[in-house]
This record gives sequence, C-alpha cells and structure tokens, in this order.
Amino acid sequence: MELSNVSVVRGGKYILSSIDLEVSQGENLAIIGPNGSGKTTLIQLFCGNIYPYYDEEQPAVMRIYGKERRNLFEFRQHVGIVSMDLQNMFDGDTTVYEVICSGFFNSLDVFADRTVSEDMDSKVHSSATMMAIDDLLDRTVSGLSLGEMRRALIARALVNGPQILILDEPMTGLDISMRSKFRAMFDILSSQGIGIILVTHELSDIPLSVDHIVALKDGRIMAEGTKKEVLTDDIISELYGESIKVIEDNGTYQMLVIGGE
Repeated sequence: MELSNVSVVRGGKYILSSIDLEVSQGENLAIIGPNGSGKTTLIQLFCGNIYPYYDEEQPAVMRIYGKERRNLFEFRQHVGIVSMDLQNMFDGDTTVYEVICSGFFNSLDVFADRTVSEDMDSKVHSSATMMAIDDLLDRTVSGLSLGEMRRALIARALVNGPQILILDEPMTGLDISMRSKFRAMFDILSSQGIGIILVTHELSDIPLSVDHIVALKDGRIMAEGTKKEVLTDDIISELYGESIKVIEDNGTYQMLVIGGE
C-alpha cells in the first residue's frame, strides 16, 4: 500500500492532511492515536470506502498492490477487513456459519439467491477451525460472547485467503486475558504469511510481530518508525496529551499515566 499527499476533507475540515505512508508486502503495521485522530478514516481509505481530497496542483497518489484503480472483487481476494461496526449489523438469528460465509459475498447474510459451493463450505469450516470456533457454527449471533463474535468476524475476513488483514480496534471491550489470546492469534496469522494492519489506541494491543508503527494526531502522521523509535515516553505523551510512562515487557508495551490531575 502506498499513499502520497493523501488528504480527506469533510465539511470543509481536514480529517486527514497530507498523509505519506508505504507498507511493503509482508510488513505488519500498527496505527495508533487517540480517538478522533483519523485512524478509522485512514482505514476507510485503504478499503476504498472513501476517496482522497482532489488537489489539482498536488494530486494525491494511492496505490494498492501497484494499482490506483481497484476492482472490488480482486481487492477482497487480497485484503480481509475486520471492522467492529460489523458486529452490531448482523441479525441476532444469523448463525456463525452464515456470518463467516457472508465474507464471500460482502454481505450481512447468505441470501437465497446466493449459491454456496463445496469449496466455500470447506473454507468456512477451515476458517472457523483456525479461529477455534468450529464447534459454534450452528450457534446464533445472539448467543455469542464478545470474544466469540470477534473470532467469527476474523474468520469471515479469512475465507477469501487474504494476504493482508486489516483490523480496526479488534480488542475493544475484551478483558486482559482475551486480549492476550488475540495478540497471540494475530502473531500466528502473521507467521502464516498474512500481513497485519492493526488500528488501536492501546499500546498493549500491538502483537509481537508488528514493528512498523504510525502515530496519528489531528489527522497528521506525528511519528513513524519501529516500536523502539515511536513507543517512547516523549512521543506517546505528546500523542495523547498526557504525561505518560511507556513500559515494555518482553516485546509488549503498556502506558502508565503519571502526574495527572
């Protein structure tokens, strides 16, 4: 993914301003920043849900796998998207099987006019097994825990065999134990050759396999580099507008607010 001079304007206000960013194939990225910093807008750009502001003098460049124009079908074959907005869109009677299978059709269900092939069925079961929810395929969404629903959404994103998995705040609302399991799960996916792009405002959510960090503040890239370069007391304190101590423990980072009122 390559972005050059990319901005997003809504209602005359810059939501993102002059973003330059490159993510190489096989590279894992974490986009961090406070709420309202532009993280989700950047993901929407990646996904093609919105388009950059057009500047005639300095036109924006945005390429996915070297292409500025994208075919949605081809895009879904390369990129799996896990948005937490999805979890509230499924009807409570939808089964886990249908949630996962809907990833083939970019829908919220498997409608009667859709044909589920044997290959699709096999991939649904394979993705469910990968996420350790193969025993929940007949369960409805209304009967799932938050962690189980998140696993179902990730399985949904995996059915097309993506090369990149985009995760927008995937651990929000999960307890400490479940967050640890999800981090380990993302590391496993990365070891299998799936690139991870993670959006979060919690440093503790960043898996060990992710070392490219982009810090967004007020719609601009405030800092970019490795964990050791970006996840420092000074940068994180400036990013969140608080006096923060960054604590590292075996590759996992946490924030401790100090001197606050």
